[in-house]
Amino acid sequence: MSNIAGKAYAMNLLTPISRYRVLINRFIFWLAGIPFFQKKTFGGLITLSLIHYARWVILGRNQFPWLGEEQPKEDLNYDYMFFFSNFNGSWTQYVDSFSMAIPGGLDLLWFKNIGWPDSVPETPFNNYVIKNQIWTEHYYSAYPMASSNDIKSAKNVKKQLLMLCDNLETISEEAFIKKYNDALYTLQSDLSQMAPTPVVSLANEAFEKRNRIETQVH
Repeated sequence: MSNIAGKAYAMNLLTPISRYRVLINRFIFWLAGIPFFQKKTFGGLITLSLIHYARWVILGRNQFPWLGEEQPKEDLNYDYMFFFSNFNGSWTQYVDSFSMAIPGGLDLLWFKNIGWPDSVPETPFNNYVIKNQIWTEHYYSAYPMASSNDIKSAKNVKKQLLMLCDNLETISEEAFIKKYNDALYTLQSDLSQMAPTPVVSLANEAFEKRNRIETQVH
């Protein structure tokens, strides 16, 4: 299904910006890289463990690829900001979590983008995302059944297993059992089975797709 690979969902958002606002947006992105400003404005993102990554890129109207004479040259009215993200869960969970965690941060990152409604209240914000989202027709995930927390847990398990393998030739049976039990205690929150995304995410996707089709028909 488009946008979904196992537990992961791909978000691609393309929003227009007036060329007179681009310098302001680039300055805001620069500020976002300063640790103090980053922590104060975007600290809420740290609590969102469902996010794999998020990236913002601004392209000027003359920076889009042109492959040759066979491709008509574009005459664009705006510059554009691309937002790319991968996350676990449904579209609704992700967008609502962003709106709740860093409403002020979102309003800064999309400052004065064409049509931006502010991140609160949620309904206009959700409609804006739906209108500007570009669907992912092909989406590959190396670990489709793993969430971001599953990957972190796997790293912890690997670390503990490597520590268990240290000094196997010389360690006594009693000492190894103690190391094993200590590792098991340490990893008790990291040992679980990986499974597909709950059906609610797929149902939400189907609901949104049906709404788009009905809108086009009417």
